[in-house]
Amino acid sequence: MPEENNPFLSIIIPAYNEERRLPGTLRAIDNYLKQQKYNYEIIVVNDGSIDNTEQVLSSLKPQISNLKIINNKINRGKGAVVKQGMLASTGRYRLFTDADNSTPIDQAEKILFWLEKGYDIVIGSRDVKGAVLNPPQPFLRRLSGRLFSLFRKIVLDLWEIRDTQCGFKGFSKRAAEDIFSRLKTKGFLFDVEALLLAKKLGYRIKEVGIHWKNDLESKVTFGSAIEMGMGLFRLRKKLSKGGVLL
Repeated sequence: MPEENNPFLSIIIPAYNEERRLPGTLRAIDNYLKQQKYNYEIIVVNDGSIDNTEQVLSSLKPQISNLKIINNKINRGKGAVVKQGMLASTGRYRLFTDADNSTPIDQAEKILFWLEKGYDIVIGSRDVKGAVLNPPQPFLRRLSGRLFSLFRKIVLDLWEIRDTQCGFKGFSKRAAEDIFSRLKTKGFLFDVEALLLAKKLGYRIKEVGIHWKNDLESKVTFGSAIEMGMGLFRLRKKLSKGGVLL
């Protein structure tokens, strides 16, 4: 397809057992984007859900004309499906966001503003000026996030980015295809690897404060944060062998 006919913006949403939250999220995204002057596509990668996510998506397809659905037969992990969606999309700019709609889609304008200014990657952040968290994160989740951030900075020497784990990140077409074609991490640490690859490859990264609605049903727990922290050491070993870390 000629590039001039490709979407201006691709939205990628990884989903696992999201039958309840996806309808509201997808309608909110589509309703907002229909009011914009640019064309777009919404790609949902259903990661082997064992609930009715696949059926829910099928029922939404006639209502959301720009919706594209990828159904995986088995669960591959968030990193694997974000990679899958990024490489399947065709937009000039590609943004992934979470199925719980923690970051309202109107925050995409902050991402697009800086991408249009020439940045290759623009990441939403809960830890820089302009960020609004409502309601504030519970103490244990906030503590686990800070511990993980400290471990990540020390273990991987990624000091310049405050929040690597916010699920709202935009990429230029070139950066998305270059970085995600190399990405190996299948789980929740994929963000860290993607940003390390971007740093290694010389891409320009901008971190912007976004509005964040704390999800009380989040699947990220204190225990999973500790597990992710330990995973940083495994990631360091893997990336050192691959030449990403020296």
